[in-house]
Amino acid sequence: NVPSGKIVALVGPTGAGKTTISSLIPRFWDPQTGTVRVANHDVRVLQLEFLRGNVSSVLQDVFLFHGTVLENILFGRPRASYRQVVNAAQAAHAEEFILDLPDAYDTVIGERGVRLSGGQKQRLSIARALLKDAPILILDEATSSVDAESESLIQQAITRLARNRTTVVIAHRLSTIRNADKIMVIDEGRVVESGTSVTLMAANGLYARMVQSQ
Repeated sequence: NVPSGKIVALVGPTGAGKTTISSLIPRFWDPQTGTVRVANHDVRVLQLEFLRGNVSSVLQDVFLFHGTVLENILFGRPRASYRQVVNAAQAAHAEEFILDLPDAYDTVIGERGVRLSGGQKQRLSIARALLKDAPILILDEATSSVDAESESLIQQAITRLARNRTTVVIAHRLSTIRNADKIMVIDEGRVVESGTSVTLMAANGLYARMVQSQ
């Protein structure tokens, strides 16, 4: 159960099933047994366009198109105004590098954003999600491939992005999710522990061992 407006983190060893769980929400896959419900509606009875229109994702592997910075951010909400795009970029701490590009927002960034660093791609992805303004947010390893300076900026942007949204976070860096409302520890496809970071550390189980190893 993920309460409305709260942040729930999924942690656990590689291959435990964290990304699989998050992929069931926008119906990238359907469960073989059981149901996934959003606002008490089985996601399989909701129109797919409606469901995915209410879910934003910021993933480890950001997908950017061969087009301009502006076009890539607008993918989150194609009819948004230029001012709304700029506001989203500023909130995502992306404008500082965008304005240094040869043509700023009109710079063509190449297939999959090959001309940008990992941190820059992530900040564009967060700007896209901010512009989309969906009530459900999925963050899957959003800071795993960036340097410390970029991680700090991305964490600030993510904090702003998650505000007042129902958020599911997947993270290997456990320092990034200590303030989650609930942490679910997944191991071999099952929830083996749940609670806050404080209660899980006190339980001295898998979560505590993972924190200590980092």
